[in-house]
Amino acid sequence: MTIDFDATTQDAGSDYILDVSNLTVDFASDDGPVHAVRGVDYQLRPGESLGIVGESGSGKSVTSMAIMGLLPRTATVKGSAKLLGQELLGLNDAEISKVRGNKISMIFQDPLTSLNPVYTVGKQLAEAVLVHNKMSKAQARERAIELLDVVGIPNPQQRVDAFPHEMSGGMRQRVVIAIAMANQPDVIIADEPTTALDVTVQAQVLEALEAARKETGAALVLITHDLGVIAGHVERVLVMYAGKPVETAPVDDLFYTPRMPYTLGLLGSLPRMDEERDHRLTPIKGTPPSMVNLPKGCPFAPRCPMAQDICRETEPELMSIESPGRASACHFHEQLVNVDAADVYVEDSTGAEEAQ
Repeated sequence: MTIDFDATTQDAGSDYILDVSNLTVDFASDDGPVHAVRGVDYQLRPGESLGIVGESGSGKSVTSMAIMGLLPRTATVKGSAKLLGQELLGLNDAEISKVRGNKISMIFQDPLTSLNPVYTVGKQLAEAVLVHNKMSKAQARERAIELLDVVGIPNPQQRVDAFPHEMSGGMRQRVVIAIAMANQPDVIIADEPTTALDVTVQAQVLEALEAARKETGAALVLITHDLGVIAGHVERVLVMYAGKPVETAPVDDLFYTPRMPYTLGLLGSLPRMDEERDHRLTPIKGTPPSMVNLPKGCPFAPRCPMAQDICRETEPELMSIESPGRASACHFHEQLVNVDAADVYVEDSTGAEEAQ
């Protein structure tokens, strides 16, 4: 893995616990470099929660894998990612291993592949504790039981000796959350923690995640493609498309007054309990662009009903807009004030009329 980063130290007066600046990730391929991440910036304060949303392939998970030092050697990573002032990019295996799982932890989306099938969950929890702490195996086992109890595993004294295959998907995910919180990390990154779980189990997993945050005081980065998951669980949202942030805002502002057509489309395709039963969703047509040959201008322009000539020629930068903490990468964000998704993504009925 090739690393190129800014080695300057964090400002002494900064209160950011995680500071990601101009992060880019490229992968080599037969067709040319894949520009998976094209400049991500965000900051996280102690105890704060940030949601990162977007369609599959938008660069959400790759961004976090780069921060954790988990990308393959074929990746070229540039930029900066500082945790408590320490630059993470460029650390060797021994150095990043002292940080990973201790100061910063990650919860992966598939707990069955995250857990070793030949060891009990108690042994895996104890191992996570023993790697970073000096204690006996008996003490580590007690800590494992305590962690299982915190994340809501029933009968933790018995479940500590269970194997992963003996647990349901939701319980396995809670075990992974317990491992992530084992060493009281400063930051927890949760990558699609509710994927493939039904709504009831999703709620239980999110409750376990909140319990982990309360226990550790950790800041949270919650990655998901489901805007419904982040509602009520994060304070700020960063929307990604084609490897770049396209909008960032406090969670309430993003849901009620989105200022980027892509965000508006994501919200319009989300079922809502406060809408009438006959309310139709407004899906975004088309597919995300190839990250090998990105189109000129705004990558979202081929799918955007508002696109004009300037959109196809010049890619907009993420610029601050009227209120603090808000930014949008759209040439026409002013036109989205008090606009509903149905106003922008007007259903084309021409084809249906011609078919008749």
